Amino acid sequence: MVEYRDNVIKMLGSKRAEEIYAAVKDLPIIDYHCHLSPKEIYEDKPFSDIGEIWLAGDHYKWRLMRGYDVDEKYITGNASWAEKFDKFAEAVGYALGNPVKDWVAAELMFFFGITTPLNKDTAEEVRKKANAVIKEKGISPRKLIESANVEYIATTDDPCDSLEWHDRIAKEGALKAKVAPTFRVDNLVSVEKADYNQYINKLEKASAIKIACLGDFEKAVENRLDFFVSRGCRFSDIGVAGFPKSVAEKKDAEDIFGRIVAGKEAAADEISALKGYLYVFLAAQYKKRGITMQMHLAVTRNSNSAMFAECGADSGFDCVGDAIDTVTLTRVIDTMNKNGGLPETIIYTLNPSMYYTLITMIGAFRGVHLGVSWWFCDHKRGMRETFDRLSELGHICSLIGMLTDSRSFLSYTRHDYYRQCLCDFLADNSSERDGDAPVEVAKKLCYYNAKKLLEG
Repeated sequence: MVEYRDNVIKMLGSKRAEEIYAAVKDLPIIDYHCHLSPKEIYEDKPFSDIGEIWLAGDHYKWRLMRGYDVDEKYITGNASWAEKFDKFAEAVGYALGNPVKDWVAAELMFFFGITTPLNKDTAEEVRKKANAVIKEKGISPRKLIESANVEYIATTDDPCDSLEWHDRIAKEGALKAKVAPTFRVDNLVSVEKADYNQYINKLEKASAIKIACLGDFEKAVENRLDFFVSRGCRFSDIGVAGFPKSVAEKKDAEDIFGRIVAGKEAAADEISALKGYLYVFLAAQYKKRGITMQMHLAVTRNSNSAMFAECGADSGFDCVGDAIDTVTLTRVIDTMNKNGGLPETIIYTLNPSMYYTLITMIGAFRGVHLGVSWWFCDHKRGMRETFDRLSELGHICSLIGMLTDSRSFLSYTRHDYYRQCLCDFLADNSSERDGDAPVEVAKKLCYYNAKKLLEG
């Protein structure tokens, strides 16, 4: 499959950009945030159809199809892969200006050697060609990972997860890329949910610690975090809607938590304060263990309640949330820092209106980084906006680099998309007087900054 690696879409706007890109295009990929399944990586089952690879769980593509008014039967319904592929091909053929159109073209070229533009007229031809490659080469998750030159994969895992599949991958030792878990704490901090005590029961079983008070809860969390670290965990993450407006004192946090686990009610401001306490507690634990803390902000989850009930989470019904008040965010970060518990931190925003205040806040704390253009912002203009704002208000070299944030094993072409956008930006913002600086910056932002986080 590597014979297709040079067939990439060229978005470079100048000879200088091409020269910078030549220095980074073949660097390994460190995918420090994604949603790939470790079970699928371990089992390494060959795919049956290009429709399966593309449409089994990629909500970017599902949203595009819904935007083109494709019936849900062909998105998450029981239509065949061929039928779903045909509908997707028609939708993407008309999706002028959407990054999915560029990603599709890159994936077809990179992994299948197909240069035919995908649309309703070429759907059958493209599907036959792609499926022939899938059958001939036995394309599977591991083959896609290896062909993309991936060095490290951080999956997204609940603290109660057994990490069985990570253990199996490590024990087998056949995959060149390192696959490690990420400590994703959404369920830990969602104390307002009606089923929170059910989650506490899961945490009790996973940690073998009976949880009757906040101190027990903290011991259970530390137990699970140590378990994750023993399996190579280097990153944590949180991606819940909203953000704590205050940080409770420990005594108050103990009282609020005790009432919640006893099935009693807590006021909204108490819940927010308890969450703030938990954020600070978790940050201190990450700092102690050398874990990088990631926060994904300004997202609204499961906006369409009827479709959420039908399809479940992560099905394409999340959207951009309101900007988080930076004064509130600063208060929590500062509390972490005062307590000696501010780890290396990456803060992403789905709402780009936060850039000015967020970047200037980040600049007040050592080791806090702006996250790369996230989700609805990871198109060419969105990436350029991130580069522009960060370079104007902070330092471009503080950006850690690209990640896929994806459930698709074909999404590694997004790293090339990012690298080309970055090299164009660096070419436009440098001159011959800067010497090798643009190349060195590109190397940092494409590989070495992420590598440094891994090495601690």
